[in-house]
Amino acid sequence: MEGKRKRKLSVAIITFNEEKNIGDCIRSVVSFADEIIVLDSLSTDKTKEIATSFPKVRFFEAPFPGHVEQKNKAISFCQNEWIFSLDADERADEVLQNSIQTFLETDEVHCDGYKIARLTFHLGRWIRYSGWYPQRRYRLFKKANASWIGENPHDFIELKPGSFGKVMKGNILHYSFTDFSHQITTINQFSSIVAYTRYAKGERFSLMKTIIKPLGKFFEIYLFKFGFLDGIPGLWIALASSFSTYLKYAKLYELDQLKIQRPSNIRKDYGKK
Repeated sequence: MEGKRKRKLSVAIITFNEEKNIGDCIRSVVSFADEIIVLDSLSTDKTKEIATSFPKVRFFEAPFPGHVEQKNKAISFCQNEWIFSLDADERADEVLQNSIQTFLETDEVHCDGYKIARLTFHLGRWIRYSGWYPQRRYRLFKKANASWIGENPHDFIELKPGSFGKVMKGNILHYSFTDFSHQITTINQFSSIVAYTRYAKGERFSLMKTIIKPLGKFFEIYLFKFGFLDGIPGLWIALASSFSTYLKYAKLYELDQLKIQRPSNIRKDYGKK
């Protein structure tokens, strides 16, 4: 089947202590990838051992300057014109695998990138509302026509001006949290990164935003984005999102008013090039 291909594809993945995820992630793309770039930020578990057991993997290590910066660095290691970017806790489902294989065999491609839906499994079910689905973002793109941008850790691919994109069938399956406790731990970490990043860019504490923004986030997720249709998990997601918003401003207060250097749960190498 690979003999029919009209183009080659690199898959880019960043990792840190992902021994529970990286094997399944790679297995979901190994059938269509010509090379798999794994850029690891100095894991202390078996991530490297598992990743390098796959012949198509090219493994690199570097300190972690931030999600946007690390993902762009992973792209720089890719040798092919087209790149498919995944996180270690993501998988390409069967429909997406077939769509990508068809794309690789198509004579002409009249676009510079493809948006792909992401479907997240959380609290025992696939979350189809709450603003979590379909969340279509560019994930398959021409290396020369795209880059990661955004506010860490909430990154996304942007095509260069004049580039043209399409939607691809299939889903990226996202196994983001093992349970609610894992979600709260992630919220605590990510809110620290957001507060730290915003403070470095000049944003300062606002009591009004600290009160109003969390309330607005709850109603946005639960009502306007139909979180109630996700049942009890939808309610938990709305409450957790509200709490996450509160934490960002509470930690901005610490940075601005208490003059702490950085939240204690941010890695020491964060921000280093």
